[in-house]
This record gives sequence, C-alpha cells and structure tokens, in this order.
Amino acid sequence: QVQLQESGPGLVKPSQTLSLTCTVSGGSITTNYYYCSWIRQPPGKGQEWMGAIGYSGKTYYSPSLKSRTSISRDTSKNQFTLRLSSVTPEDTAVYYCASGGGDSPSAYWGQGTHVTVSS
Repeated sequence: QVQLQESGPGLVKPSQTLSLTCTVSGGSITTNYYYCSWIRQPPGKGQEWMGAIGYSGKTYYSPSLKSRTSISRDTSKNQFTLRLSSVTPEDTAVYYCASGGGDSPSAYWGQGTHVTVSS
C-alpha cells in the first residue's frame, strides 16, 4: 500500500519561501509513468493543483503559480519537495501531496498539512 506523508513548517512569514517535503512509502517515485503532485486548498475554497514531477524528473506547473513554484525530488529518499517563493497570506492553505501512475496519477494522497502565512 502506497502511503504519503507531508512535512514542513506550519507557519511561514510573508515574502519567505514555503518548503514542504513528501515522503512516499510502498512505491518508488521513479517507477515508469509515476507522477508526484502538489495540491492545495485555501480556507473556504476549492482544491488547486500546483504542479507535479514525473518519473523521469520532468516537472509540470500550474501557469498561475509557475513563476513562484519549484518541485524537485530526492530519489535516494523517495521524497519530493515543493518550494513556493514570495508567499503572501493568500498562500495560506492545506497542502497535499499525491502520487500515482498510469491513468491514476493522484491515486494516493497524504493527509495534508496546514500552512499559515503570517507575520
């Protein structure tokens, strides 16, 4: 069974960079056609797909966040990391990591981690 766990600070100051890591167990992030994604949900709003990193290391970003977002991975630790720069209070949200392969690139989800942007 694939399991994902997000980790990172719950409070980030405005203008700083938010950094979250997702640890995947029960499956390799380098498996063919496997994708690892970040999704967030601000309070009172719907979910927003932020970006993903594929099995080959290729990255994909939401156009609205592309200028501030970077997704990387550490294959030795089976982890992938989100960095969101120049955060504002509008970036306050529950951040989820998700992964999967084939026709279900987001079959597995972490429990989510709440990040507040505040001074």
